[in-house]
Amino acid sequence: MSGPHHKPKVSEREARQVAEAARQQDWHKPSFAKELFLGRFRLDLVHPHPLPPAEDAQRGEEFLAKLRDFCETTIDGALIEREARIPDAVVDGLKELGALGMKIDTRYGGLGLTQVYYNKALALVGSVSPAVGALLSAHQSIGLPQPLKQFGTQEQKETYLPRLARTDISAFLLTEPDVGSDPARLATTAVPDGDAYVIDGVKLWTTNGVVADLMVVMARVPKSEGHKGGITAFIVEAGSEGVTVEHRNAFMGLRGLENGVTRFHRVRVPAANRIGPEGAGLKIALTTLNTGRLSLPAMCVGAGKWCLKIAREWSSVREQWGKPVARHEAVGAKISFIAATTFALEAVVDLASQMADEDRNDIRIEAALAKLYGSEMAWLIADELVQIRGGRGYETAESLAARGERAVPAEQLLRDLRINRIFEGSTEIMHLLIAREAVDAHLAVAGDIIDPDKTLGDKAKAGAQAGVFYARWLPKLVAGPGRLPGAYGEFRHPGHADLSAHLRYVERTSRKLARSTFYAMSRWQGRMETKQGFLGRVVDIGAELFAMSAACVRAELLRTTGDDGRAAYELADAFCRQSRLRTEELFGRLWANTDDLDGRIVKGVLAGRYTWLEEGVLDPSGDGPWIADATPGPSTRENVHRPIR
Repeated sequence: MSGPHHKPKVSEREARQVAEAARQQDWHKPSFAKELFLGRFRLDLVHPHPLPPAEDAQRGEEFLAKLRDFCETTIDGALIEREARIPDAVVDGLKELGALGMKIDTRYGGLGLTQVYYNKALALVGSVSPAVGALLSAHQSIGLPQPLKQFGTQEQKETYLPRLARTDISAFLLTEPDVGSDPARLATTAVPDGDAYVIDGVKLWTTNGVVADLMVVMARVPKSEGHKGGITAFIVEAGSEGVTVEHRNAFMGLRGLENGVTRFHRVRVPAANRIGPEGAGLKIALTTLNTGRLSLPAMCVGAGKWCLKIAREWSSVREQWGKPVARHEAVGAKISFIAATTFALEAVVDLASQMADEDRNDIRIEAALAKLYGSEMAWLIADELVQIRGGRGYETAESLAARGERAVPAEQLLRDLRINRIFEGSTEIMHLLIAREAVDAHLAVAGDIIDPDKTLGDKAKAGAQAGVFYARWLPKLVAGPGRLPGAYGEFRHPGHADLSAHLRYVERTSRKLARSTFYAMSRWQGRMETKQGFLGRVVDIGAELFAMSAACVRAELLRTTGDDGRAAYELADAFCRQSRLRTEELFGRLWANTDDLDGRIVKGVLAGRYTWLEEGVLDPSGDGPWIADATPGPSTRENVHRPIR
């Protein structure tokens, strides 16, 4: 049993078992992205593009109008950036507006917005202040409202959701100083004590934790008589005795983020505050993130739209060598990339969000792909904007304003967006998470072959089952409608770009991707999970195919519902052509890469073989500890918790 003063020691295999047990393993609904990775292009699952009911759209548009007015009159993004905090008046105004309850049902005092309009609201707020967007997102996407909605008891919902909809800010606490993406080593404990649990531990990077009223805390319940034990989710009042916010963290970007270090010393939590059964904490966290992850790419869409606006306005008035910089091919290519990619990002987020609202499909892979793709591409978009702006892109908005120019915070956007490649699952972790789901069908039929704990008899039986599966599946990956010129003809219209060619490419390429995955499993078998470079490229190809599909479907939707059809087709065509070039490069790197060489170099670095290369510099960080001592105990530091008045 792990006491509060001991960090659990676990092997790699034990860590993987914990993660696998928390994974949602059943597929009761169809998944467009999962089928894509298996070489089956199910266009019928996403086309025609699903649309929200008229009443949901009207309610959403009415709130967006109020929120836009509030953002224009009340939120001063420059002030938040300068003072590194969100003014109380802003938070109070958001509460009065009902923004804390965007995702909470109206029966509990919330606004009951759909995922689509919740995302539009976050994109709008985030364009004014990413820190305010992060506060609202952390509160509702991963904070208490979502796990309560999915796993809370009726009594818990009636007790806490009205507070969360109007007055109380929530935070989600999982990460610890010595525990990041490996929850098997979680050290915070919740020891049963009569009709309560006593929590001891330290949590790091607690977004909203510095101002939270309510927290979702993940802690390990020791296994004992009458207690199943395991990582468990608890509702904790921030004002409870023994809760101390020890430090407010400062970051490269998102300078108004209320993120800190929270210590729990013998914090008594009623058993009624446990969410779900003991041991279900990680499953609750991962399930919450299935839709919660969509909020982050939504704000990436907002960033892309802002970048496009600034790039268009600046490049049309800035002249070099006798003509606007936009007319120079080198700059024009960047603007084309920004416009086409922003169109695709919005297509991905809106499609995945509408699918989440309809609940006809399992979108866990779609949401993960949206987070992965949105965070990576938004960073590239912002980087290109800084390049287009040149020295003015690197200069702060405050400095620009001080010398009489328009205060464009391009460098701030770059800093603010950088965390998205780390937030809610880093790019590397997302690659592994999505890859695990992508190869799930293979492991379901052939997993026992590579499981070291299985007997020879089990392996032989699995081999026979796998033979039957692949004998039926592989022939289907050879040919499909992607080889037929007339396929997907509904995406061809006079005067418009021919998007059917791109959909045929997606269909052909999805089969090629599935074949490549099969070949890799045949080649590496039990070592497949160690081939993270290969798996990452497989996922990136799938992300491009998903984005191309979404872009084409959105373009057709806009053609049939508005006046932007031709322009949308042009953007979708440009994006697909750019995406296809990236996809072909990724395919080339599946088998021709430096993965093995990189591994040998890493061993040399860790062995100190290249320390001579480090000579000639000074290290200003000194020789302090790499990881802070997180031993639970009474805090001797001042509580920096900042309640919002």
